[in-house]
Amino acid sequence: MLPMYSTASDPTDGPLTIEELQLATRNRGMPLEALRYDLTPTGLHYLLIHFDIPALDADTFRLAIGGAVESPLVLTLDDVRAEPRRSLPVTMECAGNGRARLSPRPVSQPWLNEAIGTAEWTGTSLWPLLERAGLTPDVVEVVFTGADRGFQGDLEQDYARSLTVDEVRRPEVMLADVMNGQPLQPQHGWPLRLIVPGWYGMTSVKWLRSIVAVTEPFEGYQQTPAYHYASNADDPGEPVTRIKPRALMLPPGIPDFFSRHRIVDQERVDLLGRAWSGRGSIDRVEVGVDGVWSEAILGPALGDFGWRRWSFAWDASKGEHVLSSRATDSTGTVQPTEQPWNHQGVGNNMAQIVPVTVR
Repeated sequence: MLPMYSTASDPTDGPLTIEELQLATRNRGMPLEALRYDLTPTGLHYLLIHFDIPALDADTFRLAIGGAVESPLVLTLDDVRAEPRRSLPVTMECAGNGRARLSPRPVSQPWLNEAIGTAEWTGTSLWPLLERAGLTPDVVEVVFTGADRGFQGDLEQDYARSLTVDEVRRPEVMLADVMNGQPLQPQHGWPLRLIVPGWYGMTSVKWLRSIVAVTEPFEGYQQTPAYHYASNADDPGEPVTRIKPRALMLPPGIPDFFSRHRIVDQERVDLLGRAWSGRGSIDRVEVGVDGVWSEAILGPALGDFGWRRWSFAWDASKGEHVLSSRATDSTGTVQPTEQPWNHQGVGNNMAQIVPVTVR
């Protein structure tokens, strides 16, 4: 059985392994030119399939809500759809975004910068259903389990994650069956998934089949040891939760096919991008040109949990240049310009770097 992440003896500074390439062909990032869209078209939204896409049928689907509750529920998809409906734009990012840029490289899904997307999700708020089930006073967490099953860390498991009671009370935490106005596609969690705005994507469990209230903290594999900021294999680390601030730039000009290096003409270039954070609103975006930082102009945010548009006019002079972008959120947190590192390769939000040739 392969380890979940690299060890000190792994060749993590060399070419990608066959296993990493296999993961990369199963999953997809959002092409950065799709930053032009307020809502990411469904076919361009990033995608991570942890195990397999399960074969589920809407007619036989059942969602069980149980555990430490007074009135367990078993709901059909129509039952869930009969609840009050809401739609919410949410920027979602994989916790491993940027992993492949780390050195030494943790061996897992080799994301660069593209594991992002913003969709409008439609469904029903979770908390009213939990209120109907009646959580007992000693409940500390709620566990969400999907229908996808496999091995990781030498354990056979269903994909499962938990949230505290305070988190599930948030009205924006929802059960969604619609993405961008259309029924969920199989790879995005059909027929029902959890959406947890502001948190990294591993929390929004797909193919949801059960919700269980528990009186002790959940310690399933995807909760712990996975998704922790750890310094080494023996460090328990701190859990990954809300999305760190990040700004990304729509690549200017045109690309070289193989390297994706950008070529632009010597003229005024309108640089455009998006910025987001799960820890507060975006208050500032800066654009760096050869290490000199300047303020970008901020547009409106796409709701409380969607990204914010930004723009910057650059007078491009002939030669080689390095463009960068970085965001600051309302907590005062700024994207780092030095590469952070952790054993699992999660939460890497180093400021974007875009080499450009001006002709």
